[in-house]
Amino acid sequence: MTNSLGLTKRTLPHVVIYTDGACRGNPGPGGWGAILRAQGKHDGKYKKIMGSEAESTNNRMELTAAIMALKALKTHTLVDLHTDSKYVQLGILEWMEGWKKRGWKTAAKKPVKNKDLWQELDKEAERHEVNWHWVKGHAGHADNELADELANEAVDIMLAELD
Repeated sequence: MTNSLGLTKRTLPHVVIYTDGACRGNPGPGGWGAILRAQGKHDGKYKKIMGSEAESTNNRMELTAAIMALKALKTHTLVDLHTDSKYVQLGILEWMEGWKKRGWKTAAKKPVKNKDLWQELDKEAERHEVNWHWVKGHAGHADNELADELANEAVDIMLAELD
């Protein structure tokens, strides 16, 4: 299969990503984390990223984790992105097309919540060949647990700096 750049999926760099968001209170101080693992000729290389916001929601942090992970990729990449958020998974795979057709309104004709982040995620996902995967959170998957730790560490660092 050839993409618009004339590259096949086999010739694209391949990265596996796990993302997670965390919030202390909802809304409240929030954090996000992601681990990006190179595959193929760069197998074994990985990158951990995280960040925080003083006031957010869990859904916003889940979206931000996916956005920032995709932004961290410098070139067009084949991505397997794993999230434990059904909100992110269903939003990108099932809901977004309808939202766009309705001018970013839900089926109930209400404005889409977190529209700014959904639009940014859409833009970042278009830069890559993304396969979206859902993974059960807190079920012992090592990279999902690591993403969760990074998200919570980001909140802890931010709160410590505010003290």
